Amino acid sequence: MKRNEDPRHEASHPPLDVQGDGQSAGVPAAGEHEHVSYNPTGGPGIHHWQEATISRPGLDERGSVFFAAIEMTRMPMILTDPNLPDNPIVFANRAFQDLTGYTEEEVLGRNCRFLQGANTDRESVAELREAVHEQRAVSVELLNYKRDGTPFWNACFIAPVFDKEDRLLYFFASQLDVTRRRTSEQAFRQAQKMESIGQLTAGLAHDFNNLLQVVSGNLELALSRTDDEAMRRPLENASRAAERGAKLTKQLLAFARKTRLESKPTNLNTLIAEFGEMLENSVGPQIEVQLNLRPRVPSALVDPVHLEMAVLNVLINARDAMPKGGTVTISTSKVHLNGNAAAHHLPPGDYVALSISDEGEGMPPHVLERATEPFFTTKSQGKGTGLGLAMVHGFVQQSLGRLEIDSEQGKGTTIRMLFPAAVSQRAEAPRQPSRDPAHTEPRGKSETILVVEDSSDVLALAREHLTALGYTVLTARDADEALIVFDRAEGKIDLLFTDLVMPGSMNGLALADVVREREPCIGILLTTGYNDDLLTKGKASAGADVIGKPYRRLELADRVRAALDNRGRERQVPASIQAPGPRHEG
Repeated sequence: MKRNEDPRHEASHPPLDVQGDGQSAGVPAAGEHEHVSYNPTGGPGIHHWQEATISRPGLDERGSVFFAAIEMTRMPMILTDPNLPDNPIVFANRAFQDLTGYTEEEVLGRNCRFLQGANTDRESVAELREAVHEQRAVSVELLNYKRDGTPFWNACFIAPVFDKEDRLLYFFASQLDVTRRRTSEQAFRQAQKMESIGQLTAGLAHDFNNLLQVVSGNLELALSRTDDEAMRRPLENASRAAERGAKLTKQLLAFARKTRLESKPTNLNTLIAEFGEMLENSVGPQIEVQLNLRPRVPSALVDPVHLEMAVLNVLINARDAMPKGGTVTISTSKVHLNGNAAAHHLPPGDYVALSISDEGEGMPPHVLERATEPFFTTKSQGKGTGLGLAMVHGFVQQSLGRLEIDSEQGKGTTIRMLFPAAVSQRAEAPRQPSRDPAHTEPRGKSETILVVEDSSDVLALAREHLTALGYTVLTARDADEALIVFDRAEGKIDLLFTDLVMPGSMNGLALADVVREREPCIGILLTTGYNDDLLTKGKASAGADVIGKPYRRLELADRVRAALDNRGRERQVPASIQAPGPRHEG
């Protein structure tokens, strides 16, 4: 096969690099293949050849130091013969065998396409084939597969080798496993994407939670004013829907890392039973969800909202592992760790285990090793982010527990979450709207509260709640107006209740700092739809409580009373632990 005739050939390439008094010659790369695929030299490829001409084409000469160098290098290399049918491999060095797991006998005589698989990019393969057809060098990165099925990113450099009569003899190809770099780049891009989504989510959450505050608050007011069962039923349905909306917002904010974990004694049996219908709807009709909830399991110290999200993530993975359908079993049990605690990387004590088992395909060892790595996924493009188990793992760890995975190919997977058993076994039950909240809510003692809120609807609702609780209420729409109202009150304000995020010259935290400087013994209560990060900045955060939106009237009554009772008892928290609590790093 003669060299393809191209009148641009001589003009487009730098001068030949002639070696051994003309025994061989090459065309230097001269940087032509930069920024295409990974270069193992760490810099621009200037001097290495991208085309070679040789005088001794045989492969039988294996007694020279150059052959020893080829076999001693850790860079995988092969030669293919385009003069034979299907351009087969005619030489593969030992490093190539190490890279792919194939023996020399399994490689020789085969076209390189045996390394390709279902997820190999067809456009990159077409680019490689076009370069081979045109007898020119090419640099590409392909997703290839080892003998055991393990995928890896292969940075290939392929270049033609001619004889002195310009006949094409071979194609030379070097390979390099760049999986780690590709994974890191993908993780970085995914992190940037998730950060952008998180910022968008957090920005929307403030307004969305204000809307939920108005909806749920007014529903609560309507429920407190009627005993008509026919009227209460739709109001209670709407109230539950608003609660689900608030829970969804919390889950989105947890993903955006804009919320705190609020661990509390939680009965896992009750949580799973109440969450069961939503779980069944999430996995679809082909998946049967079975519950094996042991009686008398102690309460776990865990954030129930984030636990629901973790269970949902695991369940969706189980569904995807059973495309033809199957059974998922959710079980609970009590676990006591003593002598075996070190094996679980946990301190001795009582734990509650929540296990989710499927009948899916299971995971091979190399996948199991990376199952909780952020952005690692075996799902096809667009089917998964690789964040599901990573988020679950981060959440369980921050809950002072442990995530354990048992999986075997063909035998399914079991995900087990271990959580510390709560010291107090009184689990918190979901609050139901009270028909007569006056009997259970802490009442005001004629104190004066300054409410600062930029949303007119939320401000009106807070004023109505607090007035009904027996407080005198002053209002302001932003920090500047609040300071004017505060100065006019001449020390008669007992509590500042302010939104954290507001337009104007300062946010709620800065306002709290200014007010506390003027009146050190005033009570401070902050409210926010999201941005807990601001609470690590400023002096007021050391002594201020925070109530998240949307809040219930009973919760508001409790927090206001506590803030008033704690006046003058500001906690001096060292900066190193001033953050408001453990954060979800999944």
